[in-house]
Amino acid sequence: MTEKQTWSQRFESALHPAIARFNASIGFDIELIEYDITGSQAHAQMLAHTGIISPAEGDQLVAGLEQIREEYRQGNFQPGIDAEDVHFAVERRLTEIVGDVGKKLHTARSRNDQVGTDTRLYLRDQIGQIKTQLREFQSVLLEIAEQNVETLIPGYTHLQRAQPLSLAHHLLAYFQMAQRDWERLGDVYRRVNISPLGCGALAGTTFPIDRHYTAELLQFERVYENSLDGVSDRDFAIEFLCAASLIMVHLSRLSEEIILWASEEFRFVTLKDSCATGSSIMPQKKNPDVPELVRGKTGRVFGHLQAMLVIMKGLPLAYNKDLQEDKEGIFDSVNTVKGCLEAMTILLQEGLEFRTQRLNTAVTEDFSNATDVADYLAAKGVPFREAYNLVGKVVKTSIAAGKLLKDLTIEEWQQIHPAFAADIYEAISPRQVVAARNSYGGTGFEQVSKALIAARQEIGENSIQNSKFKIQN
Repeated sequence: MTEKQTWSQRFESALHPAIARFNASIGFDIELIEYDITGSQAHAQMLAHTGIISPAEGDQLVAGLEQIREEYRQGNFQPGIDAEDVHFAVERRLTEIVGDVGKKLHTARSRNDQVGTDTRLYLRDQIGQIKTQLREFQSVLLEIAEQNVETLIPGYTHLQRAQPLSLAHHLLAYFQMAQRDWERLGDVYRRVNISPLGCGALAGTTFPIDRHYTAELLQFERVYENSLDGVSDRDFAIEFLCAASLIMVHLSRLSEEIILWASEEFRFVTLKDSCATGSSIMPQKKNPDVPELVRGKTGRVFGHLQAMLVIMKGLPLAYNKDLQEDKEGIFDSVNTVKGCLEAMTILLQEGLEFRTQRLNTAVTEDFSNATDVADYLAAKGVPFREAYNLVGKVVKTSIAAGKLLKDLTIEEWQQIHPAFAADIYEAISPRQVVAARNSYGGTGFEQVSKALIAARQEIGENSIQNSKFKIQN
């Protein structure tokens, strides 16, 4: 490095080359270039609006910045490490284009409020894109659910067979997780959408700036009320990483289930060739790489959240160079979440097929209807806890005899308790077991059909198909 960068005459020599490389952020903060240009254009317009520079100078700065944007998009502006960061790279190029007036752009502004503005503009844009992806993910879940209201699937607690479910009900659980993610990002957006521009280095500025004017130009909802807070706040970044981590939690949980479902032990889904890979040595293998990668990439986002918390926990006010470390974690988390949402949406839509016959058979192979036997007795006046203990004994003896509950004769049922009648067989059939759970939010077919309609309304779409249960509005 031969230049003194942007530093004042306080410095007599350039940085050591190794320290310059260590200090530079241009290798990753180039991601912010268009947001930096947009923020700088608003700042230039404000300088002209308040009379700090002339209207002609403001127009020159805005036009020069727009030229840099086009040069970057066309691949003709690719600053190197000598620029140190994206902000100086843009300012230096601007001065080459418009001359000395370019040196006026940084009037009444610090790198501290500048980078804070750029990061918020970036995150605001990315949150919008992720919310759109979440809606696409939800839409695919609904499409599959609408086709499988009456497809049954074993439900589990502790990874042990518990009670049968409508497959649509199971998928709607992930829809609701994604809905919370979508709403959570909206909450985060509100705190991202606050302008620090004009806070200066930490104390504001002596120039007669108009912070509300730049906030309006950049479509920020409001401005930071305290300049110290404005340049040092990264709560919004931590909140975003929390929201991103929860998105990844939900995708990872679904991934884990798909991995299990695709195994030979479960055989609930078939992986299609477009979303699976093979083994380099075992020709029979078809591997669930997409959900495995999603499950693995979840740790990256968790790590960035932890790193951001550690960065912030000991920082005195106001800006510190440690905050340069926020960007790579944010950028990588954004890219990871977007990539995983895209991959999982494609996997659900095109990459797997539910084996409905296998699913419907699976719910007949266990004792997941035992609770319904207890409910049957309770409905006939037997205290539930007494019925519960009685059924536990029945399950124990049935297992010893190699029988399922459906295999017991009516005589055997009545030996257990005289309240049993021939209708016990219908009561414990898997389809009836599911249909009977008609409490609000339950897996009963009518409740699931209502939930599907409500879900479509939630995301602003009409149902693609109606189940046989017609819901009157």
